[in-house]
This record gives sequence, structure tokens and C-alpha cells, in this order.
Amino acid sequence: MRDLWGYFLLIGMGLLIAVYISFQSFFASFGFNLPSDEEQVGMEDQIVIKFSHVVAENTPKGLAANRFANLVDEYTNHRVKIEVYPNQSLYSDHEEIDALQKNKVQMIAPTTSKVTNLSKKWLLLDLPYVFPTDAALQEALNGEVGEELLTSLNVTDIEGLAFWSNNYKQMTSNKPIRHPRDLSGKNFRIMPSAVLQSQFQHFGATTSELEFNDTFKSLEINKTDSQENTISNIYSKKLYEVQNYLTISDHGYLGYVVLMNKPFWDKLPPDIRKQIQRAMDDTTKWLWIKSNELNQEQLREIKQKSNIDIYQLSDEEKKKWMNEMTVIYPEFESMIGPDLMRKMEVIREKYIDE
Repeated sequence: MRDLWGYFLLIGMGLLIAVYISFQSFFASFGFNLPSDEEQVGMEDQIVIKFSHVVAENTPKGLAANRFANLVDEYTNHRVKIEVYPNQSLYSDHEEIDALQKNKVQMIAPTTSKVTNLSKKWLLLDLPYVFPTDAALQEALNGEVGEELLTSLNVTDIEGLAFWSNNYKQMTSNKPIRHPRDLSGKNFRIMPSAVLQSQFQHFGATTSELEFNDTFKSLEINKTDSQENTISNIYSKKLYEVQNYLTISDHGYLGYVVLMNKPFWDKLPPDIRKQIQRAMDDTTKWLWIKSNELNQEQLREIKQKSNIDIYQLSDEEKKKWMNEMTVIYPEFESMIGPDLMRKMEVIREKYIDE
């Protein structure tokens, strides 16, 4: 009989434990908490960070976002999960900054042009031929120039974590572009930026601000007939299929700034912030090399897959473009700030003849 009662007691205890585990959130609301296992973090203990971006996964930004997510998982021992949402699956170009500020997502990586509405200092990076080499870019973004740009965003509840490089912008069109004067009469799709608008309008072109994912359709139906972008973006969105000419001009920098909702960032435990920043730094270093490799590889694939006419500016031609396009600099000095412009000029002159 005792054995039978012991058997029933064992079954009863098992049922009570199962019910407790199943309804632990209910018990927790009354102050009862299960002890946590520090070695095996449960899903309810994970910090989930939503990372939204608007490009494809096979682009520099797409690859970097996934690499960053994996490194964060590794460095935090699974305590933090980065959920990556590519291809504007959550928010579009014009929605993502607002979503970040409202903490609907915790991370985004917009092009630097997209944050010029938050701080006019960021117009600096849209200036044509502003930093002529990778070395110049890295010196600027990893030094005082980059620090000042990131700090300028703190007043908007945004924490800037890093600059991610894509590459230099090239031009595509339905008619050849060999000289700046060839821009006249064309309608360029651009990102929202006063500099980019002036860059083309100065030479007689008109501009249309369109979201990245609307660019292909706009070119296909001839709403716009030209655009500027990196090779990786031209490749991933197949823009080469709806354009006749591609000019390798390297006239502008296209990069991203990785942003986090600042109140969310400030509430994270210090050790978590440290490991996230470590993952970000490692990803950023990797991306400088990977973005160059990917753009070169995808330019070769465009040559193989399409009949688009590709024209590469010679060094001499590029200097002529530079002399003509940089005439718009004084127009933006008061917006960007004379001090920041001087810092840029010092770095630019150092690398201009390389």
C-alpha cells in the first residue's frame, strides 16, 4: 500500500512541476520566479534586437548585417539575438529612421545621405570626389570627422555605432555619359540630399528622389532615365538590365551608418554593449575589404551577363570631372560648417594625387 501511495505521490509531483513550467509567466506575475541557468540562457532571457535594412542580402550591407548578427550571438553567448530584416521587409527607406526613433526597430543602417535631414553636417559625405581614396575615407571616418558626424545624431535619440562602406558610385543612363556636360537633359534618380540634387542640376540634369526599391521600375518605364549607385546595388537590383550605358566614374562615396535607438542602447547592460560594439568593430573591418571585392566581382558578372556599354574614366578624365564637379563645395560650407569642411580639405589634399 505504501508503495502505491509513493507511486501516486511521485506522479502528482511530476504533474505539479509540469504545470508550473507551462504557466511560469502566470506564476511570475505573482512574484514567483524560476532560478535561471547562467550556462543555458532561455528564449525568455534573450535580448532581441530588430535590425531593419532595405537592400538585398547579397550586397555589402546585407552580408555585413548577417555577419554582425552571428558575431553578436557568439560574443554574448546567445544572450542577444539580432533579427535581421532585409529588403525593406519591415520598413522602407523613408520609414526606417522614424521607426528607429519610436523603437519599433532597434537598429538600422541607412545610407549616409538619408541622415542629412537629421544633421546637415552629413551633407559632407555626399560632396562629389570628397575623399578620393579608401585610405582617405578610412582616415576621415575613423578620426575626428567621423566622430563629429556620429555625435551630431545624439540629440535625436539615435546612437551611431559605425560606418559601413559599400563603395564608390557609378552612373548608368540610356545615353552615354563621358563628360559632366553629358548630364544635361537627363533625369536622375537620387537619394534625398541637397548636395546630390545640386550635383546634377548644376550640369542641367533634373532629379527625382525615389526609394531604392522603386528605382528599377522607374527606369524600366522611363520615368527616370539615369541613376547613380555602387556596382553591388546596380547588380543586386539588376539595374543594368534597364540601362544602356554604365560609366565608372567613382564620383561619390556611398556608405552606411549603423544606428541604434539611443534609449534602448543606454539601457543595455554594460557587458552586453561591450560585446555588441566588439562585434560591430570586427564586422566593420571585415566589410572594408569585402565591399571592394564584391563590387569588383559583380562588375565582372555584369560584363558577362549583359550587353550594357561600360566606359571607365581615365585618371586624366577623372581629374577633369573632379575640377568641374567640386565647384558646388562653397554652396554647402555654411550648412556643413567651416570647421568640418577644413578638416575634410586637409585629408582630401593629402590623398588627392594618389
